[in-house]
Amino acid sequence: MGRRKSKAFAQENQSLVPSSSGTESARVEVEDEAMEERVESVSLDDSPLIGAENTSADYYFDSYSHFGIHEEMLKDVVRTKTYQNVIYQNKFLFKNKVVLDVGAGTGILSLFCAKAGAKHVYAVECSQMADMAKEIVQTNGYSDVITVLKGKVEEIELPVAHVDVIISEWMGYFLLFENMLNTVLYARDKWLINNGIILPDKALLYLTAIEDAEYKEDKIEFWNDVYGFDMSCIRKQAMAEPLVDTVDLKQIVTSDIMIKMMDISEMTFGDVSFTAPFKLVAERNDFIHAFMAYFNVQFTQCHRETSFSTDQVMKVANKAYDIFPAGPRSKATHWKQTVLYLDEVLTICKDEVIYGNMTVEPNKKNPRDLEITIDYTLNGKRSQVSSTQHYKMR
Repeated sequence: MGRRKSKAFAQENQSLVPSSSGTESARVEVEDEAMEERVESVSLDDSPLIGAENTSADYYFDSYSHFGIHEEMLKDVVRTKTYQNVIYQNKFLFKNKVVLDVGAGTGILSLFCAKAGAKHVYAVECSQMADMAKEIVQTNGYSDVITVLKGKVEEIELPVAHVDVIISEWMGYFLLFENMLNTVLYARDKWLINNGIILPDKALLYLTAIEDAEYKEDKIEFWNDVYGFDMSCIRKQAMAEPLVDTVDLKQIVTSDIMIKMMDISEMTFGDVSFTAPFKLVAERNDFIHAFMAYFNVQFTQCHRETSFSTDQVMKVANKAYDIFPAGPRSKATHWKQTVLYLDEVLTICKDEVIYGNMTVEPNKKNPRDLEITIDYTLNGKRSQVSSTQHYKMR
């Protein structure tokens, strides 16, 4: 899975990072390549591909042992401040409650919960960062409230039979990449009391279509003529790589549509696999080079419902939400958006419609990998296209 070499995320968040007297450092030097080394994508067809036998299983947890990834996430102020505000502004959810933090990392969410008055917090982290989290907890004087447990959620045993609250920052690129959501569901089924609280408790995946000629030419068509040599065999692989990047508002050509809504309190393991229809209506005459996906998560148990979004214009049943935007119409986060390039350029006229279906499922060999298939049709004045494209994130 590729990423553009952009500093937009660091620049947009620099002014929001707390000063050196606060919990996090004032310096913002986000390495835009930090996550790139651990993810890549290949085509799903039968052709042999470079590294096709490799999966993310071997290095998923090891990658989270390095402080650089945690630095990037902590400096993602939209992300981290959303959780902080959810916890600090809704202390009634945590006061004297037992909390489970799934995938605790440095322990920042556990520290927020402890400060909000939690009776006890169990912070589960499988990577080597768990050792650092223990030290961080001790340094900040919360050893009597926070217990850091090193290991996989599916393999550890908690010292208690039940918890009142489960909190987790499980979202990956394209919402579901790395499939950490199933770990949250496992914890829910094993430990959460009846009528217990999961934060966040709703997740929504959206799709739209964009113009992206310049970068597609640079990233995809480049392989057709490399210093006079034909390397187009690599183009096929490049086409199958979902690109993680910040999409400019002016690139968006069509309406957007909610592809999937997940109620994390009620859903089952199998719900992370789905096929959903979509209908995208062109808002102007333009060219379409890619589909683009973004996501939204909601904390509906708060006193005032709060939404962490990759698109600030989303409105849910006309309810008032505290929106922390992070999408194509707002500030960037480390998730940015996911761009899925099309083989053919679509010439679309205003009000013409792209119909299609998107299928998303974990890879059968390694469920942390993600397979995406898009079938789409455009019967327009200047383009008549019916095609299927496959993508793989690993």
